[in-house]
Amino acid sequence: VQLQASGGGLVQAGGSLRLSCAVSGLAFSNYAMAWFRQAPGKEHEFVATISGSGASTFYAGSVKGRFTIARDNIKNTMYLQMNSLKPEDTAVYYCGAKSNPILSPSLRVRNSRNSYEYWGQGTLVTVSS
Repeated sequence: VQLQASGGGLVQAGGSLRLSCAVSGLAFSNYAMAWFRQAPGKEHEFVATISGSGASTFYAGSVKGRFTIARDNIKNTMYLQMNSLKPEDTAVYYCGAKSNPILSPSLRVRNSRNSYEYWGQGTLVTVSS
């Protein structure tokens, strides 16, 4: 199983980036997917999650309305469109996969890094002020 995150870079505050997570080695549509991030010196933080079909999504309050998670089950790829970026969005962004296409009704479970079995290597997003 491989998850390859890409699309990070340096952007000015207010700008946009689109992250991608290309997945291989698993039945992609059978897996819920998520983005987490880790800022320097901080714990991993949940960003967004999407069900196997793409019909259900949840976001962290800090990114809701600015970020959009999506997936293409033909291309086996998940995306994170990030708009109106802020310096506090600076972090390494990781994509994760969970072997259940349905999102848990539990906020605690959805937002827990331990709920996801597979992880990509991360892509760095730096937002300058």
